[in-house]
Formats: sequence, structure tokens, C-alpha cells
Amino acid sequence: MNALEKLLAEKEVVIADGATGTNLFDMGLDNGASGEQWCADHPQRVRALHQSFIDSGADIVLTNSFSSNRYRFRLHQIEDRVAELSRLAAELAREVAEKAGRPVVVAGSMGPTGEMIEPLGERTQEEAREAFQEQAEALKAGGADVAWIETMFSEQELAAAIQGADAAGLPFVATMTFDTVGRTMMGLTPEQAVRNVKQHGSRPLAFGANCGMGPAQLVDTIMGLKAGAEDDDVLVAKGNAGLPTMGNDMRVNYDGTPTVMADYACLVRDAGARIIGGCCGTTPRHLRAMVDALTARPREAFPSREKVERMLGPVTVVTEDTPRRRRRR
Repeated sequence: MNALEKLLAEKEVVIADGATGTNLFDMGLDNGASGEQWCADHPQRVRALHQSFIDSGADIVLTNSFSSNRYRFRLHQIEDRVAELSRLAAELAREVAEKAGRPVVVAGSMGPTGEMIEPLGERTQEEAREAFQEQAEALKAGGADVAWIETMFSEQELAAAIQGADAAGLPFVATMTFDTVGRTMMGLTPEQAVRNVKQHGSRPLAFGANCGMGPAQLVDTIMGLKAGAEDDDVLVAKGNAGLPTMGNDMRVNYDGTPTVMADYACLVRDAGARIIGGCCGTTPRHLRAMVDALTARPREAFPSREKVERMLGPVTVVTEDTPRRRRRR
């Protein structure tokens, strides 16, 4: 069994870490800079971030490699460093995970290329697959247990990433972002996405949602994923710590408190998620509150939309007319 499969066999809920990018900004990363270069330039800070999440209870740490593909790196004129920095990102996470004293999965973060794939753009499916394979091979060489394909909005790009991970021989987890009227930017509903993901290559170890429009919307998305999932599907919830605001320092901040994220964690567990973490704005303090709440609070019934809104605020949109949710008009 893969390391993640072993954890899922042993634990009802597996804890993923929080944000990488927003925490690196808090640690001194400049706006517009490549956080992935810190794997070479400031490895001690990257290690410290991984360690802080493990200390807060994370069972999974994502590598600092979200944008480590040739197209995103081209923006920084470092496209020739994909293999180097992806491998370093996995090595740093592996080094910290090995010292945890308990099983910690190293998940190789693979975000979008930033390119549009044919027929909507000029990039071909094969070019995207090659880029993801290059990244996945380097992550595997550095010690990643799984590929963690995240923040996807296009089914074509998701397929390319899955095929790239398959070619590299890495099992994978995939998450999409449903932030446009309850759908991905390309119009895919959660119900459609969880059914379609199995058609692009190997079956995912887990599938779910990350980022998006705050914790209330993320819970609603998990409810949609559950409606389309099979009984043995493992669902992932990795929502932002609230909604973004712009500070006087021109940095984006997130307004979700640890208490809000603790409520979110319990609600997505009750909605069916088995891998639970945080995305943008989620600090180790948020994650510790989530872990404590999941430990202390017993599982409750599948949440109603009214309960979600009472605890987390309005769900601004819904995706389909179903018995569990009523469309707002």
C-alpha cells in the first residue's frame, strides 16, 4: 500500500497541512517572487514551515512546488530549474517528515500551468502532459509519496496532470477549485467533477476541492462532491481561512479565525470529507484549532445548508437543485 493509503486505512480523518504561499509571504517572501526558489535560497524557512504544520498535527505536508512547471517558471526566467527545484522541494519535506516520529505523507504539490489548452488556447494536451511529467518525476526523485494535483479549474488540464503523474509512476490526489457560481471556472459542477476524474488515467487516491470562496462555500462543495461520489471515494477538503482582504501593506489577508476553521473542519467531516486541511491563509494556529476540534467533537449528521450558514456565514451560490440545497434566485 502507498503511504497515504496506509494512513487512510488506519485513521477515520487524515489531516493535511495549511497554506504554503501565504505563510511564505508572512515569512518574508516578496510579492511577485517565486516561492519555489526559496527551496534553494532559504531552505531553513521552508523546513520550518513544514515542521510547524507537523507540530500542529498534519499527517500530510505539501511540497513547496505549486508553480514548479516550465510555463509558470518561464515568468521568472527559471524554466531550466524545474527538475532542480521540484526535487529540492520534495527533499526538504521528506527530511522533516522523516523526523516526525510518526507517519507523515509527503505530497508533491502540482498546480496549474497558467496556460489554456486547446481548443480554448494554444497549448496542446501533450505539451501540458510533458510539463507535468517533468515536475512529477523530479518530485518522485526527491521522495514524494504522492502527486498532489491542486487548484485545477479545467478538466483538460486536470487530465494532463493525471497523465503526467501516471507517466512518472506516482499515485495521485487531485483537487479542483469551484469558485465561479459554485462551479469551476470552466463550468464543471462538483457532482460532474467527482464522476469524471476517474476517466483520465489511474483512479485517484482521493479527490476533492481546495481554495475557492471561503469555508462556507467549501463545505457546500463537499456536499456536492458527496452527492456524486461512490461509497469508496475518499474526499478532500482544503478550504481557505475565510475571505481575502487587502491590507495597508498591499498584502492579501484572510479573515477566518481559528474558531471559524475549527467549525469548518467539523462540518466538512460530517459532510463526508476524510482528508481535511486548509488552503490560502491557513496558518499552523488555524490547523491546530482544526485538529483539536476534530478530536473533541463527535461526528454529527450530514449538515443542512442552514446549519452551514448559521456557523460559517452565507453560502453565496449553489450548483444544482437537489433535496439538500435550494437554488437562490
